[in-house]
Amino acid sequence: MTSIAFLIPIALGMGLFGLASFFWALKRGQFNDLDGAAARILIDDDGPEIDLDKKGEHRGGGKGA
Repeated sequence: MTSIAFLIPIALGMGLFGLASFFWALKRGQFNDLDGAAARILIDDDGPEIDLDKKGEHRGGGKGA
C-alpha cells in the first residue's frame, strides 16, 4: 500500500512534465509544417556529379609513385 502512495505522485508528475513539454513544443512551433521536412530531403539538389575517371585522374586517392 505504501508503494502506491509513492508511485501515484511520481506518475502524475511525469504526466504533467510530458504535458508541459508538449505545450512548450507547441508554443515554439515544433509541429508547424510537418510535411516540409519530409519533402525537403527529396527537393534538395546536390549538384552535378563529377566522374573523375573521365577527367584523366585515377581513383587512388593519394599521391602515387
